[in-house]
Amino acid sequence: MTSHSATLFVNEAVEARRAAGQEVLHLGFGEAGLPVPPGLDAALADARLRNAYGPVAGSPEARAAAAGWFGRRGLPTGPEQILFAPGSKPLLFALLAAIPGDVVLPCPSWVSYAAQAALLGRQVVPVPIPAQAGGIPDPGLLEEALRRARADGARPGVLILTVPDNPTGTIAPQEQVEAVLAIAERHGLAVVSDEIYAELSHGGPVPAPALHLPERTVVTTGLSKSLSLGGWRIGFARTPSGPWGRRLHQELTGVASETWSSLAAPMQAVAAVALEDPPEVTAHVAASRRLHARVAGAVHDRLRAAGAECRPPQGGFYLYPDFSPLRDTLRSRGVTTGAELAAVLLDRFGVATLPGSAFGDTETRLSLRVATSLLYGTGEQQRRAALHAAQPEALPWIAAALEHLEAALTALRGEGSGRC
Repeated sequence: MTSHSATLFVNEAVEARRAAGQEVLHLGFGEAGLPVPPGLDAALADARLRNAYGPVAGSPEARAAAAGWFGRRGLPTGPEQILFAPGSKPLLFALLAAIPGDVVLPCPSWVSYAAQAALLGRQVVPVPIPAQAGGIPDPGLLEEALRRARADGARPGVLILTVPDNPTGTIAPQEQVEAVLAIAERHGLAVVSDEIYAELSHGGPVPAPALHLPERTVVTTGLSKSLSLGGWRIGFARTPSGPWGRRLHQELTGVASETWSSLAAPMQAVAAVALEDPPEVTAHVAASRRLHARVAGAVHDRLRAAGAECRPPQGGFYLYPDFSPLRDTLRSRGVTTGAELAAVLLDRFGVATLPGSAFGDTETRLSLRVATSLLYGTGEQQRRAALHAAQPEALPWIAAALEHLEAALTALRGEGSGRC
């Protein structure tokens, strides 16, 4: 039986509590939490009467725009390498269906990779991430994990990387990505590079796996994070240009034709506009990048002050604190797992997070995935103010959220009453 996606479940649970009148600080769901970028609402309105089916891979205009978008980011691409979908999640599922073999995953990793592998009857080969950053497996452990998996009867076929990473909010160093790709090449693995957060690096470079293993790397991305268009469901993939990539594109198109048929025509029109990088859209992305960095940084400061170990945020709007330094204190409160920690934070202090176990971490590790992107406000006016504020963390509603978190963490350590 397939369980409800942990991220979607916590979002629905928070909405139900709020509807019942409870105050909840929502740090559990990775929605970008910002208004539609300028001009895209007009593009959607102009295309609202387009109700015919289009090509499975996408319209010529949308595919050309996506190819140019990749090219301006250092990946020369032809329109024939592009395929659109209603979000990047079905694209990832279609890729796992189209590429044979079991799935090699960094651990922890986004909740849906392992779930999709299970839906397809594929084994998962988990490999811990390095200390510096998530999104890639530890190169020193990957080779041994592949050898052991084959000895146990698995058939590793596809390696999934996430750059920048969800759940840790970090960006893997270039040299580690290159080391992992060299191992993937030696073992004949295909690589799926999930780059949905690549536009939201807080300042450092984002490695491009497709530059280092071009003939075997597929890039998936979309407009839900960088352009805050999660509800519009616009995803797209770039397949390699060589023989293997052409065969994969054909197979992927076949899977798409039997599942989602094609991305909705009005959304293809939006993509064709957005992916041309008009100045108002690129300015919106730059402002959101800065906002995510500042608020994630403010939450990181409070987690560290509370005694949690936590990597500094480098991209997107996630943090992955480990409360193991507080294990003795938490054990005295009956908390011995990440799931119990998340439950106490929600039930006693009104703070919604997700346990690291939802992302493949061990049950006993006191880790959480914290998303900061729903702190920007409850309506259009507040969110626009946050987007353009020089110090968004000082805005009254964001400052109040940070105070709520700080009070909850203080009470968790037994130093205060917290908030209910």
